[in-house]
Amino acid sequence: MSSNIGSVLSVQGSVVDVYFESQIPPIYQKLTTNVDLGDRKYEVVIEVQDHLDDNVIRGVAITSTQGLARGDEVVDTGDTLKMPVGKSVMGRMLNVLGQPIDGDDTPLTDVKWKSIHAKPLPLTERSTKSEVFYTGIKLVDLLMPLERGGKAGLFGGAGCGKTVILTEMINNMFSNYDGLGLFCGVGERSREGEELFNDMKEAGVLDKTTMVFGQMNEPSGVRFRVAHAALTMAEYFRDEQKQDVLLMVDNMFRFVQAGSEVAGLMGRVPSRVGYQSSLNQDLASLQERIASTPSAAITSIQAVYVPADDFTDPSAAATFAHLSATVVLSRKKVSQALWPAVDPLASSSKMLIPAIVGERHYNVARAVRKTLAEYEELKDIIAMLGFDELSDADQKTVKKARQLERFLTQPFFTTHHFTGMDGKYVGIDDTLTGCERILDGEFDGVPEKNFYMIGSIDEVKTGKEEA
Repeated sequence: MSSNIGSVLSVQGSVVDVYFESQIPPIYQKLTTNVDLGDRKYEVVIEVQDHLDDNVIRGVAITSTQGLARGDEVVDTGDTLKMPVGKSVMGRMLNVLGQPIDGDDTPLTDVKWKSIHAKPLPLTERSTKSEVFYTGIKLVDLLMPLERGGKAGLFGGAGCGKTVILTEMINNMFSNYDGLGLFCGVGERSREGEELFNDMKEAGVLDKTTMVFGQMNEPSGVRFRVAHAALTMAEYFRDEQKQDVLLMVDNMFRFVQAGSEVAGLMGRVPSRVGYQSSLNQDLASLQERIASTPSAAITSIQAVYVPADDFTDPSAAATFAHLSATVVLSRKKVSQALWPAVDPLASSSKMLIPAIVGERHYNVARAVRKTLAEYEELKDIIAMLGFDELSDADQKTVKKARQLERFLTQPFFTTHHFTGMDGKYVGIDDTLTGCERILDGEFDGVPEKNFYMIGSIDEVKTGKEEA
């Protein structure tokens, strides 16, 4: 423990100014002070953010500042915020300080503590091999395949199903993926954290997962640092245990929002739409640490809330630049009950090239996208003149597109208690075969409703349309 002692100059919400007589602590240093409220005592943790002059730092509190007063003694710990890493963190739910919050009194044993501030891997140590990470979700695997060791974003407004898709990917991962799961809740509701914890416990996969939460009601400093904390744990399993890690972040917008709050508290000049001027740097410091090595990979899937469904919002636009796959959710698809509510024409993936996914996958995906795009263009004509005014070729295109739309819906394992339908995991070969058979006209005359919420194409009931 450092002997460098300071005293509190001022407390403004989560912002604390501390005076040090001799040695001023560096940026990101962890400071602590004890508060005694009579009925309870607790430790206040502060992270240094700014140097105001030669003797005064400005920090953001990671815990509540209730009871903190001017003149209180502050200790410079001589270290940064740290997270525990090791096998005993598996199956546990932790906060940003590495403390268990799952109600289990079992202590964390045989763990090392690593700083949450780490530099990205140098380019010479990264893997340049491109592999697809299959999820078992037909629409995603076909049109926007994810990259092993890459970053994928789930973009959508409130209520479009980002968290549902994320939890389905977690569920599917354990049945087809020999790695570890790490869930990071940035600004999560406590209800969502509890539901996820209980769902994983019931599914028997909790021992292969670690959860790190910075809850919605906690200070902005917690929400800003919890993603770094989770990534530190992921890097340990990748670099020292040589294990693949699936890192799920929900929600990246709240990370940006917390950074904006911290910048505002620090008195920094805001930038476009009120976001912090360091928005791109804040995101890059996190995203650039997500990478794969020749021996293991961190694959990241990030939910990104899009404010007012505006994809030009700086938070969404800045996140786009880091991703290898973008899965865009659509409120229009939600209204049509086409689940997962993914917009296939707005979504994309850098993996969808013949050299990576193969000629067959590439050609089927192009044909499906072309058919859906032609249907989108014909919708205005159908709305004005009616379906019967289309040419025979266009009518066939529309029917195939509507069959494809419904075939690419899928019941999820994680929504069984809502829908009553058993979940389906569909391999990429079954997905490609189904799309090929629809595009070849094998199911012409089969009602489109027969394709809704099924797994493989063999489940289609081929009764012809009634006259």
